[in-house]
Amino acid sequence: MQIKAFDSLFFIGSCFSSNISEKLHDRKFNVLSNPYGILFDTLSIRKAIDQIIYKKKYYISDLFYHKEMYGSWNHHTEFSDTSKDVAVEKINNKIIDAHTFLKNTDIVVITLGSAFSYYHKNSNQFVANCHKVPQNEFEKKLISAIEITQNIDEIIKNIQLFNPKAEIILTISPVRHLRDGVIENNRSKAQLIEAVHQAITHNNKTHYFPSYEIVIDILRDYRFFDVDYAHPNYLATEIVLQYFIDLFMESNDIELMEEMYKLKKALNHRSLHPNTIAHKEFLKTHLEKAMYYSKKYPNIDFSNEIKHFSEKS
Repeated sequence: MQIKAFDSLFFIGSCFSSNISEKLHDRKFNVLSNPYGILFDTLSIRKAIDQIIYKKKYYISDLFYHKEMYGSWNHHTEFSDTSKDVAVEKINNKIIDAHTFLKNTDIVVITLGSAFSYYHKNSNQFVANCHKVPQNEFEKKLISAIEITQNIDEIIKNIQLFNPKAEIILTISPVRHLRDGVIENNRSKAQLIEAVHQAITHNNKTHYFPSYEIVIDILRDYRFFDVDYAHPNYLATEIVLQYFIDLFMESNDIELMEEMYKLKKALNHRSLHPNTIAHKEFLKTHLEKAMYYSKKYPNIDFSNEIKHFSEKS
């Protein structure tokens, strides 16, 4: 499988997928990431994909109220709001956007974070996020590799029925869930690893990217982790991204993506001496590049770059 320059990629899953998708967005990929917010387990991801495909409409009655906030058990807290109307609107707007994007995307990247799922006893359902509701209202369950494989199979089947052209990449988040405990985290990751490889063996157009193995087994050093010793840091994410690009992209497209990233960095550059001739030459050079790529790739939006370099020069 090859990812082409400017392909559309739909990301869903853990926070690690958000980090990688943001870096690809900086390289002018057409990206939609985590339309339900961060999701960790296959039950939540399966439910989200189904609701996106069938364009589920949420109502105020679908929300719960806790500590002055209205939220959805199927969504991350970023969709919660003090206004129930605003919360529902945010959820429904994102589902509509995700439905259209998923229907036309080239690649779906699914990042699995945990084999643990949380069952909310009062509402009688598995939830995507506990929203800081007291833990005694939930039952934590380790889902078996067999059941996880079944969930992945359903996710793949539904995506491919909805968008037959989509290639699917499965990966496991290298983020350590240390709140579960070291032993429990390793049991969880082991279940995911077995389940993913079982699913790939009997599903077409489905691929594995070893982000977990790259961080845990190749980098294998705490200097690649954040201060919490659980989340990969900036350098680790950059290295994993490079592996991803090298594995799935051809050299010509890689070079083009790096040119796009240079434009992005130039856009974010803030000169200490904006009135110098050198800086004006810098702006002129990048304006010419942005206009050149805009004409060569008319389907890609370079309006921010052109506006910025024009106004500053």
